Amino acid sequence: MNVLNYKLNNGMSIPQIGFGTWQTPDGDVAESSVLHALEAGYRHIDTAAIYGNEESVGRAIKKSGINREELFITTKLWNNNHSYEKAKAAIDESLKKLDLDYVDLYLIHWPNPLEIRETYVEGNAESWRAMEEAVAEGKVKAIGVSNFHPHHLDELLKTAKIKPAINQIFLNPSDSQPEIVAYCQKKDILLEAYSPLGTGRIFEITELQEIAARYNKTVAQVVIRWSLQHGFLPLPKSVTESRIKENLDVFDFELTEADMEKINGLTSQAGSALNPDETTF
Repeated sequence: MNVLNYKLNNGMSIPQIGFGTWQTPDGDVAESSVLHALEAGYRHIDTAAIYGNEESVGRAIKKSGINREELFITTKLWNNNHSYEKAKAAIDESLKKLDLDYVDLYLIHWPNPLEIRETYVEGNAESWRAMEEAVAEGKVKAIGVSNFHPHHLDELLKTAKIKPAINQIFLNPSDSQPEIVAYCQKKDILLEAYSPLGTGRIFEITELQEIAARYNKTVAQVVIRWSLQHGFLPLPKSVTESRIKENLDVFDFELTEADMEKINGLTSQAGSALNPDETTF
C-alpha cells in the first residue's frame, strides 16, 4: 500500500496517514500491533512518553527490518517535563527507550499542564528552546505541538526560533475544531488528527453507515477519507490486524462534496475535545 506524503513547513515529507498507539498497552500488544502496521505499509508511527509503550514501539521498528530512513517516528513531551533541563532529559530518555538515534517529530503534548498553570507560557518557551537545540544536535528532525489553541501558539511564537511544523489535536466529524484549524492553516502548521474515528459512538451514526455502504467502504475508511480531504493527517489506531490494514485502504476512492458536507454536519454526535486550559493533569 503506497501512502502519499504531505510536506511540512521545514521542507520534510511526512506520510499522510500515521499509526496511533495511544492506549495500546506496552509489551506484546504494542509490539505486535506496530509490527502489523509496518507490514501493512504504514511508515509513520506515533507514540508518546505518557503512553508507556516507547520501548515496545522501538522493538517493533527493529524487528521490522525496514530502513530507519523510510520511517517517520513521533513522540511527545509529557506534562511533568516542561522546563529546559527536564525537556532535554526527556528527549534523551525517549530516544533511549525507542532505541533510536533520532525521532522525526517531537511534540509538546499539552500546552497548559495543571502543575504549571500559572507559568505555562514560560514552561512552553523553555521546553521549546530545548527542542530547538535537539534539532540542532540532530536528535529531532521536526518539532511541533499537540492540543494547542491559537492563544497558546501566539505565546509560543513570541520566542520560538523554529515555527511548529504540526499541531496534533482531537479532530474528527464530531469535533472539527474550526477555529484552531483555520489558525493553523493560515500559519502553515499541519494538523494531525488524533482520535480521527472519534469514540466508538461514531460507528453508530446512521448517516455514516449509509455513506459507507454506498462506497462499499467501512465507516472507519469513510471518516479517515474525510480527514484526508480536509488536508488533515489522521492517526487511526487499532490492535486488530485486519482493521490496521483496512484503515490504510483509503486511497482508491473520493467522497463527493455533498457527502463531505453531510459528514461536516455531524458535530457533537460522538465526543468532543478537552479544553487544555481546564484539564486536571
